[in-house]
Amino acid sequence: MSLLVIGSVAFDAIDTPFGSTGKIVGGAASYIALATTLLNDKIGLVAVVGEDFDGNFIETLKSRGVDMAGLQIKKGEKSFFWHGKYHVDMNSRDTLVTELNVLGTFDPIIPESWKEPDYVMLGNLSPQVQLTTLNRLRKKPKLVVMDTMNFWMDIGLQDLKEVLKKVDVLTINDEEARQLSGEYSLVKAARSILTMGPQTLIIKKGEHGALMFAEKEQTFFCPALPLEEVFDPTGAGDTFAGGFIGYLASKGRTDFECMKTAIVYGSALASFCVEQFGTTKLASITLDDLNIRLAQFRELMFLPE
Repeated sequence: MSLLVIGSVAFDAIDTPFGSTGKIVGGAASYIALATTLLNDKIGLVAVVGEDFDGNFIETLKSRGVDMAGLQIKKGEKSFFWHGKYHVDMNSRDTLVTELNVLGTFDPIIPESWKEPDYVMLGNLSPQVQLTTLNRLRKKPKLVVMDTMNFWMDIGLQDLKEVLKKVDVLTINDEEARQLSGEYSLVKAARSILTMGPQTLIIKKGEHGALMFAEKEQTFFCPALPLEEVFDPTGAGDTFAGGFIGYLASKGRTDFECMKTAIVYGSALASFCVEQFGTTKLASITLDDLNIRLAQFRELMFLPE
């Protein structure tokens, strides 16, 4: 099944208690695309970068089967850049620098060959760009998964609510779920958000796993794999989302039971992401590596083979 990914392909600079990176490849779509390539073989990317972007990373995505026809490279302009510093607990961070650059005027141009995708992953971008993307498709996809963040809830809540009416699955963290719903209890928050449009809500809780809520009071919890060291949480949520939708697209299913397995795949991939800075670890793992980690999840959750 075809999977269209839209989001940021960018530069990050990351400071953690383990060190600082300087400028490295980042961006939601970078992590999402890398995660999906282990699970699905028909992936298209829509994004924008400046002429300063890392050409080697673009070639890496191409070599892994990602169709890059939807990547715009703006001559004479710079790529989006974010610099953040994580606190000792690695669960909170401060944004030091944000430079929108090409992302500030991003107009998502979808290639003709990708206007009828089976699955769509809307990475964290402005709600206007996400809505424009959906409106430019020729038919409704089988499933639309969307990620967003509290920044858009602060400055573009009404636009965000318009997009929510058109998506099937929303992935956000627990703080964002509380902000969007106005409810502290995550169960009540989920009930509120499910009235806004999505049929399924996934609440990411970092090292404490993920919760999935769906209509008809369906609920599922997946723990996070305990790790000895977490070097960099950046992109873990995007990797999770990529693994989630990548698995669903590989199976051609959207039912709740399949989504439960998809969450485990997303969690397993995210556990690799945090083990090294940036996209480094995610770009190096194989399907065999993933299967070994999935076996660890089965043991952790007492899942059958």
